[in-house]
Amino acid sequence: MSNSNATPELIEDEVDPNPFKQFAIWFLNAENNVPVLPNAMTLATATKDGMPSARVVLLKGFDELGFVFYTNYESQKGRELDENPVASLCFYWSQLARQVRITGKVTRTTLTESEEYFHSRPIDSQLGAWASNQDQVISGRDVLEKRMEELWKEYANKTVPLPPYWGGFRVAPFIIEFWQNRESRLHDRLRYKLTPEGKWIIERLAP
Repeated sequence: MSNSNATPELIEDEVDPNPFKQFAIWFLNAENNVPVLPNAMTLATATKDGMPSARVVLLKGFDELGFVFYTNYESQKGRELDENPVASLCFYWSQLARQVRITGKVTRTTLTESEEYFHSRPIDSQLGAWASNQDQVISGRDVLEKRMEELWKEYANKTVPLPPYWGGFRVAPFIIEFWQNRESRLHDRLRYKLTPEGKWIIERLAP
């Protein structure tokens, strides 16, 4: 017999039929209950030959066009997304015993979007984007620190320009799965799936 008072439920008739609105509900809950980086998400990419890699990045915005994060386009993830523009995202909020998995097609954000976000960052983060040739081998940390010192002097009282190799990616999902922990490992899993007609359908998956 299930005990609805023991753990939260994830029920088809109670979720929003729009997965973006359902995500917004859960994300607000995470922001209110997860003390450190509720917007942290694992990003999984792959080369065109199928070699996978994953790392944690930060969600910087979402709407019905997709989920946005920013990075160095010349990094490993940037190169992989350019050659194989499909990715998966995974949020896990342990305090809520909830997970969201997202799979979708990836495009770059517009230059305007990238510039707007870049200039909203702290000045040291802006300079850091110029100082670091992400994923390149360096001889030591002193290389970064020396470059940062040079940049602080170069851009003192100046606007830091957007690096030509830096900007955003948007993951436009065709699958979004919501997972809620339940007793006896009989977890709730609801998958929103985008049909060829552009409609979202909800399917329950076995845990």
